[in-house]
Amino acid sequence: MTITRRRLAAGLGAGLGAGFGLTLLPRRAFAAGFPDRPIHLIVPFAAGGNADIVGRITGQLITDKLKQAVVVENRAGAGGSIGAQMVAHAAPDGYTLLVASNGPMTINPLVQAHLGYDPLTDLAPIALTSYVPHALLLANKVAAKTVADFIAQSKKAPVTIATSGIGSATHMTLERLKAATGANLTHVPYRGGGSLLPDVIGGSIDGALTEFSTALPLHKAGQARILAIAAAKRSQLAPEIATFDEGGVKGFTAESFIGIAAPAKTPADVIATLQQAIDQGLSGGSAPEKLIKLGSEVATPEQRTAQGFAAFLRADAEKMKEAAKLAGLKPQ
Repeated sequence: MTITRRRLAAGLGAGLGAGFGLTLLPRRAFAAGFPDRPIHLIVPFAAGGNADIVGRITGQLITDKLKQAVVVENRAGAGGSIGAQMVAHAAPDGYTLLVASNGPMTINPLVQAHLGYDPLTDLAPIALTSYVPHALLLANKVAAKTVADFIAQSKKAPVTIATSGIGSATHMTLERLKAATGANLTHVPYRGGGSLLPDVIGGSIDGALTEFSTALPLHKAGQARILAIAAAKRSQLAPEIATFDEGGVKGFTAESFIGIAAPAKTPADVIATLQQAIDQGLSGGSAPEKLIKLGSEVATPEQRTAQGFAAFLRADAEKMKEAAKLAGLKPQ
């Protein structure tokens, strides 16, 4: 299915009942007794990444609350589109769910011309679980100690900044940062956030925009340092690191988010059952602590609703649309 910018913009402007698959059919007879067999949770990325880890934590929450097994399956490829397409075309019965993140939900429609699904109409948000702020990680060779110093240095000589790939969430953040500051930053795309770390440590690139959770171990070990995080407040895990806002880039926030979605037309009471299980699991117990230790921020109670997640997605999609324009990215 080809998703044009016009279709994307039209979908973003629609009400909650239409946007992001929230047109749900109340097939209560079909939903009775849910769940009575294992639920399959599709992670559209390789094992070991943030989406996989948070997906498994969330799957365990669903198991604990609904007393039914959740089978996590990794279906990586095409920036998350392969796994998302699988879920979008699955039976709308609540037994096949998606670990939904930036790529398949808000970025891929802007950079992939022939998606096999439409995130606006083929997927139904259930709940946002968490998000990890993006961070500017610098090689130890870089002298800048503040955001202002970093911007000034870049204007004297270009600074090379890596991301996890063209069209990735961190690439979008890099483009937004360049536009907000006028910094002279040369984008160096890699295949994934993990693959760029050795080059930051070795100093062959000046730094990277990556997830805070990815950058934090290097910062703690002194192998590189985080200059700033794109969050509304400082992290409990590293309170010495300033936010971009404190560094003079007012209101600048960016994150990689994780939520759970289902095929569109999944019965409303099935959506509600899953949403309540996730919300209850993130309201107490060990799960929130696990996410925080990963460097994540737990979603607010409102964001942990279907409507709240849909609103979050619409806002993020608008930011991604602007970032794609800044980067000159077009669907290919």
